[in-house]
Amino acid sequence: MSWTRPRDFRIQLEKLWERGDMLSSLVTGESLFPRRLILKCPTSAEMADRFDEVRAWVGEIRTVPHCRVETREFKHRILGTNSVPAEVWIDSFDVAATVISKRKDAARFVALIEETKQFQPKLLDWLARRPMLALALADDWSRLLEIVVWLQAHPRPGVYLRQVDIPGVHSKFIEARRNVLTELFDMVLDPETVDFTASGVNGFATRYGFRDKPLRIRFRLLDPNQIPLTHVQDITLDAASFAQLNPMVSQVFIIENEINFLAFPLLKDSLVIFGSGYGFEMSRQANWLLRCRIYYWGDIDTHGFAILDQLRNQFAHVESLLMDRATLLKFEPLWGEEEKQTLRDLPRLTLEELSLYNDLRDNRIRKNIRLEQERIGFGWFETALKRLSDSR
Repeated sequence: MSWTRPRDFRIQLEKLWERGDMLSSLVTGESLFPRRLILKCPTSAEMADRFDEVRAWVGEIRTVPHCRVETREFKHRILGTNSVPAEVWIDSFDVAATVISKRKDAARFVALIEETKQFQPKLLDWLARRPMLALALADDWSRLLEIVVWLQAHPRPGVYLRQVDIPGVHSKFIEARRNVLTELFDMVLDPETVDFTASGVNGFATRYGFRDKPLRIRFRLLDPNQIPLTHVQDITLDAASFAQLNPMVSQVFIIENEINFLAFPLLKDSLVIFGSGYGFEMSRQANWLLRCRIYYWGDIDTHGFAILDQLRNQFAHVESLLMDRATLLKFEPLWGEEEKQTLRDLPRLTLEELSLYNDLRDNRIRKNIRLEQERIGFGWFETALKRLSDSR
């Protein structure tokens, strides 16, 4: 039996609430009520053939609290004329909120609207677009508005988040809410004070002119003629210092595994960098890398190729190392499983790399294959390195 039951009216209103339409209407003034609810009634044949069931259903619908029920007449061949529900209406926002037990939440949201009108009226549009998020942030909303006011008064402040001096607001509070603050700042700040080229939580400080902790790059010089010390070097520099380094090397290796980075053998005119997944922004300003041959050695899985593709967005001449089909098949007994594959297209791969990436992404070899670089025999790596040296 597909007739509407009393609980279905509540479900309809709950969906209206969960979409944010009800709260949004409190900001925009859009009239959602009176609202006709969906009512699936018995057919004429069902009314005639299942009269007792229909009569019980009519009683249920007529006694639904808070709803206005409009009826129509139905004539039964034996029992005569009867009144049956034809439409069910909710007449006001307050009634709807009562039905779904949301009056307290609605009152909290009204308070957010009034506070926003007083201190940041430009953000009313944000409340209308993101009402459910705003309600979830209700306990923090006053502090969020204070942060917005502070940055309006101190555009591109040139200080660390730790130095933002607002009573009751600490840097961890700001850091934890960078996503929502980005939405709020972008709506109210003078566009000339926003660096729109910086995005995401990692670009938050740059976008709004805060100081950020310096990015650091870890590397080793591999040429024995350039190493003044007898022990293995392990150097870390901030990105600005690394960009100015300009060492006398002709090839650079970027390695994702720390032990492989430390064990990388000495090699003339060479340097090895300990990679950091997708985080290559730090090396963007090192223009001296453009004159070097760059090799990237990552895991053979979809994310490894995605990192390679991203690195080529900064340095188009990057070559892959041991990220080939022969290496994958050589170490088949050591294959692992990639938990969550990346499925996007990677336009910067070579034809050979793209062929292997597509086979991994589409699970043509085996499902979710992953060959981590530390599982590749070191002798296999040394042989590949010798081939590179011989080809120079």
